[in-house]
Amino acid sequence: MIDPERGQSGRGKAALARKATNWKKVEPAKSRRTVDEDTAQTRRGDKWVREQANMAAPSVSDDNERRGKCAFLVEKKKRFCKMLAARGHRYCGEHADKEEGGTGRTLCPLDPKHTVDPDKMDKHLKKCNARQKAKPAYYVEDVNAGPEEENDPSSDQGSLCERSHEQLRRLLDKLDVACTALPEEPEERFLSHDLFREELDNPKNGASARKHLVQQASLLGHMEALDLLGSGRCYVEFGAGRGKLSHWIGRALKSAHASERPQMLLVERSAARFKADGKSQDADLVRLRIDIRHLDLSRVEALKRRPPLVAVGKHLCGAATDLALRCLLPTTAESPPVLGLAVALCCHHRCEWRHYVGRRFFSELGLGAADFADLCRMSSWATCGRRLDQDHQDQDHQEQDHPTQTAPSFLSAAERERIGRRCKLLIDAGRLDFLRGRGFGGRLTRYVDAAATLENVLLTATPTASSSDGGVP
Repeated sequence: MIDPERGQSGRGKAALARKATNWKKVEPAKSRRTVDEDTAQTRRGDKWVREQANMAAPSVSDDNERRGKCAFLVEKKKRFCKMLAARGHRYCGEHADKEEGGTGRTLCPLDPKHTVDPDKMDKHLKKCNARQKAKPAYYVEDVNAGPEEENDPSSDQGSLCERSHEQLRRLLDKLDVACTALPEEPEERFLSHDLFREELDNPKNGASARKHLVQQASLLGHMEALDLLGSGRCYVEFGAGRGKLSHWIGRALKSAHASERPQMLLVERSAARFKADGKSQDADLVRLRIDIRHLDLSRVEALKRRPPLVAVGKHLCGAATDLALRCLLPTTAESPPVLGLAVALCCHHRCEWRHYVGRRFFSELGLGAADFADLCRMSSWATCGRRLDQDHQDQDHQEQDHPTQTAPSFLSAAERERIGRRCKLLIDAGRLDFLRGRGFGGRLTRYVDAAATLENVLLTATPTASSSDGGVP
């Protein structure tokens, strides 16, 4: 029957009555749960007090608290080892040498960070992660390294703060003479790409994420302006890290050429967590874990058909930029053709004279290895002052990547910053000279505002047959 007043059947009324009864039954449970929480906190007892008292040294006597875990006390961390001990033993396998009557463990000869049971040493050496692994076919020792000099004067130089006032003045005069033909600053050109419009407006992206998005959007905008985004080519990302830049390039290509699978080659010497490779399932993606210094692109299996290459990089630190240029543009003819490159530069203080591609350019200016080392040191002045006052640090290069050289007291902060930028510009001018010698027209551009990153200079280049040689010489 339907209740004419409420429009409900008798069955519906019964259901509501049961729910009300259940709610009443739940009320006491809340009180019991509160009591249980209080009891649990009380049971923590000494452990809770110890944590509040700056982790005072724990006691080994409480076997119930250890619950079968290792009894070795880690003095540095003021806690016990958290690994499990075998039944009947007080210590884990790593600390088994502390056991009474134990056989003792020795340091692994391949990696002293861990120990090995001497009786199992031969078996361990065959499977240790630190063992020497077979080199891939594209590994060629120092193939992209510059010529090594027996006597490198830059290695014997001290800090800039140890120089006299007169020595520093002579060095600054050399810098002014060398930069005579260079413009004061690179051209500012802040671009973007339509693909990023939604992400840049997404309020869920925090300030740090948005800074990276702005940089990636401008990189793709410059590539689009140079006609570097297209089908039938392979994109090589040097210093790929998690591969986010390649991910966005793949999305841009997929939106414009839905029927084709973009080809991506990611080069990174270290292992990276939280990689974006899994998000690029619509692309033919290959990741090479190798130092650019030893990479021979002509031996990479994915490039056997010699597709045209487009090189990219976001914050390719120091000498890695020079190594990438040597890798991309070798003197041999076996390597695939190059359509262009777009590399965001950074960390000029980490450049090395041996790998630097602009050595001829410096020699023509009357500068040598010692001068180059001094300029690299002073280049850190362009960013170190601001980094102490502002939070403009990127996730890909932290504060420890920017060791600063103490600046002389007779220079103001603004003068030091200007000198640092001039040093960076001169080093990059040598790279442009190298590109001209390989038949490319290059340009240096400020591609984002300093609020996004202080390392905001982009190096772009295309073959001179298809582009004009403009911008910073």
